[in-house]
Amino acid sequence: MAKDKTMYVCSNCGQESPKWIGKCPSCGQWNTFKEIRVSSDTGSQAARMAAQSIRHGHLQSKNKPLRLQDIAAKEEPRISTNDAEFDRVLGGGLVPGSIILLGGEPGIGKSTLTLQTILNMPDHRILYVSGEESAHQLKMRAERLSSAFSNQDSLLSANENLLVLTETSLERIFEQIKELKPDLVIIDSIQTIATEEAESSPGSITQVRECASALLRFAKSSGIPVILIGHINKEGSLAGPKILEHIVDTVIQFEGDQHYMYRILRSIKNRFGSTSELGIYEMQQNGLRQVSNPSELLLTQDHEGLSGIAISSAIEGIRPFLVETQALVSSAAYGTPQRSATGFDQRRLNMLLAVLEKRVGFKLMQKDVFLNIAGGLRVTDMAMDLSVIAAVLSSNVDTPIETGWCMAGEVGLSGEVRPVNRIEQRVAEAEKLGFSHIIIPRYNLQGSNLSKYNIELHPVRKVEEALSALFG
Repeated sequence: MAKDKTMYVCSNCGQESPKWIGKCPSCGQWNTFKEIRVSSDTGSQAARMAAQSIRHGHLQSKNKPLRLQDIAAKEEPRISTNDAEFDRVLGGGLVPGSIILLGGEPGIGKSTLTLQTILNMPDHRILYVSGEESAHQLKMRAERLSSAFSNQDSLLSANENLLVLTETSLERIFEQIKELKPDLVIIDSIQTIATEEAESSPGSITQVRECASALLRFAKSSGIPVILIGHINKEGSLAGPKILEHIVDTVIQFEGDQHYMYRILRSIKNRFGSTSELGIYEMQQNGLRQVSNPSELLLTQDHEGLSGIAISSAIEGIRPFLVETQALVSSAAYGTPQRSATGFDQRRLNMLLAVLEKRVGFKLMQKDVFLNIAGGLRVTDMAMDLSVIAAVLSSNVDTPIETGWCMAGEVGLSGEVRPVNRIEQRVAEAEKLGFSHIIIPRYNLQGSNLSKYNIELHPVRKVEEALSALFG
């Protein structure tokens, strides 16, 4: 029988080393290598037995190399969660045999989102493994979430296929999976699960690594999707080694401010879909409500007469929505002016301020500039450049932008307004929300049929033309 071996893993990036190293050669962080003990058989026997009992006869004892042209490529049907926002972020639903990691800060609503989702899947046999809450607590949460539906009694009674297991032992979890044969397994949370093969305490790097690896082998061999719920550490990243994110197929982060009502579901890694999709929810007393039109949530009701506010037509994934950009420019109280951006790339903000200084002639060298994207969003769309410049200039001269104006355009280093993609969707979204004027790049007029929209278009080629249209 092979002996256990000791190795060291970087808790920041997952780099492995046979000996301890002070500085990680991969990510450059200091004192991040933690000792783990790798067992010769780390809980994989239980995973193989559970998978083999569910898919008996579908497992091969030995894998043989196949020619690429001989491999049958077929699109497996996805499992719908009956949640449009969740399905959008996943890329169309749950892929059979996939393993998904759902992370978020404590109290943000990870368990609420998961329980609310599986309550709407009565046709599938689901095993919910809870290592943090008791069965009574889960029952109370389910009743509170069901109060949002008019047929709450029938909803709870119809969920005969929803099974709850309060267990932290990985071996006993696989025993129940072998007996119940579920269609979906949910682990809440992965930091509370421990295997007998590892001697460290639950939540340690060794336990998280080995439990996740065993669940991965089970998911791939049985074809049953597994959802892992994970915690966020104080640095804002998923707790456990970085290798946990390498193991899973999809990493989804549930984020938002606990002091606000909105929550954002964002895909960080997705082997079966796009990573640029967003799902937006509104937290209510009886659960999470899907926000099908996020523009209404992200725009304030009234900002007439307020300077430093500009509206941009942005796109994240395949969804267009209007975003409110807020800027504050004031005289620097100290020798070095401050540059702060929330929800926007600060390096790009410095670039846009340099364009205003060099190409347009506005002196912002001795001014503090603060930028905020309203709604708690983190936007990466380049079309936000024009609204950032407009908001900064509006705050600098203390002149509000007229109501009914929005814009979309990327700004280059020479001060030109570069074209953006999917301009028709941006214009249609602005018209739908009642805007009467939109500033767009002049190049986007070529090859686009924008004459069918009733909103007035203002094509511009340079930043000066856009600012002239806004402020005269």
